[in-house]
Amino acid sequence: MSTLLIKKGNVYDGTGLEPVTADIYAEDGFIREVGPDIKKQADMEIEAMGLAVTPGFVDIHRHCDKSPFDKATGNSNYGEVLLRQGITTLVTGNCGISMYPVNPDPVVQKETRDYYGPVLGEYERYSDITDYRSYMERMKRCRLPVNTAAMIGMGSVRIAVRGFLKGPLLPNERLQCKEIIEEALKMGAPGVSVGLMYLPEIYETPEELGEILKPLGKYDRILTAHIRGEGDSLVKSVKEAIEIAERAGCRLEISHFKSCGLINWGKEIFRAMGVIEKAQREGIKVSCDFYPYDCGSTTLMSLIPPQFISGNLFGALEKMKTEEGKRLLRRMLQNTYEDWDNYVISLEWDKAVISSVSKEENQWKIGKNLCEIAARSGFADEVEAMADLLTTENGAVAMTIHSMEQSDIDAIAKLPYSCVISDAIYAETDRLHPRMYGAFPHFLQEYAVKRDVMTIQEAVAKMTAIPAIRMKLRRGMIKEGYPCDLNIFSPNEFQSKATYTAPAQYATGLRYCIINGTIAVKNDVILNQTSGSLLFSSFP
Repeated sequence: MSTLLIKKGNVYDGTGLEPVTADIYAEDGFIREVGPDIKKQADMEIEAMGLAVTPGFVDIHRHCDKSPFDKATGNSNYGEVLLRQGITTLVTGNCGISMYPVNPDPVVQKETRDYYGPVLGEYERYSDITDYRSYMERMKRCRLPVNTAAMIGMGSVRIAVRGFLKGPLLPNERLQCKEIIEEALKMGAPGVSVGLMYLPEIYETPEELGEILKPLGKYDRILTAHIRGEGDSLVKSVKEAIEIAERAGCRLEISHFKSCGLINWGKEIFRAMGVIEKAQREGIKVSCDFYPYDCGSTTLMSLIPPQFISGNLFGALEKMKTEEGKRLLRRMLQNTYEDWDNYVISLEWDKAVISSVSKEENQWKIGKNLCEIAARSGFADEVEAMADLLTTENGAVAMTIHSMEQSDIDAIAKLPYSCVISDAIYAETDRLHPRMYGAFPHFLQEYAVKRDVMTIQEAVAKMTAIPAIRMKLRRGMIKEGYPCDLNIFSPNEFQSKATYTAPAQYATGLRYCIINGTIAVKNDVILNQTSGSLLFSSFP
């Protein structure tokens, strides 16, 4: 039996209540007592006077699906990146994207890996993972640095059943999708994610998804939605996601809620909030999350109109190699679309900065926007530069895009139904978004300590209990009977060092990070990376 006693810390229990000075006694990885002046002996005692003691941070939106396996081979700093910023629990399988299930056709498998590579990284070497069960079995063999739960992505489910073909699913295909999802939920998946702006989910309808996702209502699990549009079509897209959830009879989380596009800043986000709050008044359980930065990160293919791709990713890339195809793409990018956000118009070319490529001849383009690349390469325009980059990289290009306004983000942060995520993507690059290394301390420092957008206790709740409850995970609170996942720090000292120009910088000022009763970090030094548990959604 191992015991731990933390003395006289300023305890933020995760619920949003004001902190209280208290002791915490833990035994065999669980919190057994919280209160003043606990009189018990312990194997280890930590003096926390003057320091904040919070639950470990919970990141319910991170694209690190394959990273535990990379960590197991010793080829990754996966655990350090999480632990140094106080993340003790995370959820993978977001935005409709998961490593599973897998289409039996090797050609479709390669197409899928190329398309998802800018988000998940290269995962061909994990070909033994074919479904949710095999993913879980492999995860059980890993010594996890943090507690991990995994959703299943609807985009991956659809590809497994039908490939990238456009058009509605046939009745037997709908049934097959539904059965795959129900099996994952039975095994404890906390939810299903959709990515309605990505192939092939751009072809989905609320009617189709509402039927396929009914198991979510049956098991009271959550639907997380990368909605169809976050720019000109934001309001319409929020309404669509709510309709899907209503048809499925399930709870809804709108992922990385934001308003993109210069003309939309300062107004469309408030219209979208109104839609959400109307649905809440009508009894529909809708919430949202956000990352605390004004730049996003995604695949460069998201700048290509779905009508140009027309259900054939490889065909679209081949088309881009021709002058006729580039002329068509150029014409299409001059238009706006009801069902797709054209960021070339709403944000302009210079907002897209390349963050990940694989070919040696393209490495110099990392950190450059498409205007700079076109000028330096002698291309006629940005369309030609983008087409060349996508075709030489088989579509696997990631970008950072300056798409948001800070006042809009502040408004989202203040919502009582919002919580914090990182949305970190795991492209094979050292030019990452700073949210990978520092989203959580950045949020605490910038939004609570420095700018006073909210109180520290409100910020802590958005990083702990609120997201954990949404995923039905027994984490995120300092409460008797709960696992002992804790962070200890000075709010004025704990901060992110990651920036857009130097993103791969660890956070500093974390006195302790404790996972399941084991000290993982002490004074910014990693002590343990094997104390995480594989989590399943089950408790009421």
